[in-house]
Amino acid sequence: MKLALHWKILLGMAAGLLFGALCVWLGWQGFVTDWVKPFGTIFINALKLIAVPLIVASLVKGVSDLKDLSRLSSMGGRTIVLYLMTTAVAVTVGLTVASLVGPGRGLDAETRDQLVASASDVAESKMKIAAQQKEQGPLQPLVDLVPDNLFAAAADNGSMLKVIVFTLFFGVGLILVPEEEGRPVKAFFDGLNEVILKLIDLIMLAAPLGVFALMAALVAETPSFDVFFALLIYSLCVVAGLAVMTFIFYPALVVTLTGRGYLWFFRGLSPAQLLAFSTSSSAATLPVTMERVEEHLGVDEEVASFVLPIGATVNMDGTSLYQAVAAVFIAQAFGMELTLANLFTIGMTAMLASVGTAAVPSAGIVMLIVVLEAIEVPSAAIALIIPVDRVLDMLRTVANITSDATVAMLVAKSTGKLGEPHVKEWDDDYHPQAEESPADG
Repeated sequence: MKLALHWKILLGMAAGLLFGALCVWLGWQGFVTDWVKPFGTIFINALKLIAVPLIVASLVKGVSDLKDLSRLSSMGGRTIVLYLMTTAVAVTVGLTVASLVGPGRGLDAETRDQLVASASDVAESKMKIAAQQKEQGPLQPLVDLVPDNLFAAAADNGSMLKVIVFTLFFGVGLILVPEEEGRPVKAFFDGLNEVILKLIDLIMLAAPLGVFALMAALVAETPSFDVFFALLIYSLCVVAGLAVMTFIFYPALVVTLTGRGYLWFFRGLSPAQLLAFSTSSSAATLPVTMERVEEHLGVDEEVASFVLPIGATVNMDGTSLYQAVAAVFIAQAFGMELTLANLFTIGMTAMLASVGTAAVPSAGIVMLIVVLEAIEVPSAAIALIIPVDRVLDMLRTVANITSDATVAMLVAKSTGKLGEPHVKEWDDDYHPQAEESPADG
């Protein structure tokens, strides 16, 4: 029996966890780091390798297929409004859960100081990055949208928004030139897009092995779990909020507004969700998210190629929710009583900060410093949550890409571009030529 991809990935994750635990018990952490983790790194690098070409090819194709700037404006407006709406809901859920539970109220000073000391080095590096961003002017985010060197921006996954802006600009130019002159350019990007999608199929053949290596390395490299008990309530608050968004809010939107089934939605998206969990990177998961949304959820390529690359950069619901919970937890741990004004400040700052969060692992913790300083909490306090940040980062990335897929389906439905799934296997276009029979002598 041929197993579906999501089952293969789940088996790879389970095997990786067990193998990592076994190696920790035997004291073989060095073996995992030296001989197993590199295969996971190769897998992530392969996905990141095609992320930028995919964004360029798919966005140019998607924009040029519109053939009308008014349709581009309409789709863009709907996309941004829906992304802001889901982010606002995520922040509200995070603040509500954290305020009701109060995860930081029971943290004693000794445990707090121990956690801060254990992660002081990591916290210091994150604070330096945040300080550099803080020194920039108020319009720096607007300046950062326009790259001064396209190739330099394309070489940095953290600058993906710059690549998207240039690509949208290029697509608009392609619409405006005479159709006869733009046809060869459009044909090139259409063909490039198909090639990239086929490469994704090939890379995903190695997904179970890549996920196995990533999970084994995660277990082997995890520090002592003793201090994690102090963070259990905080972690459960984040997990509860993310679960509400991922398993209740998003599928409710899909079922209510598109008429598609709850389980159908998760069957189509689950491989991308599992990959997001393994990689903690929306950027690395983007190629797979696009494939699943187009082929398994029925979203037209025109919509998916426009909505999803933008979402991978500006739509960080999981990150916003986590920042809201973390800010409340840290403030309570330091004995600060939060007012409604403080909660509103946290919510608005988390929403705005998430828009600029790079789609790479642990970037959200840098933006959390901005949120903390907005309510006058010492930025060094981020050390409190660093021990569990990696695991929570994996979970919030799942929420991020689920939100992206949901918005893509809603935009497609509103524009009449939501159809039936059309699955393409990796070898659908591979037809080896039959061997020629030797000529009769």
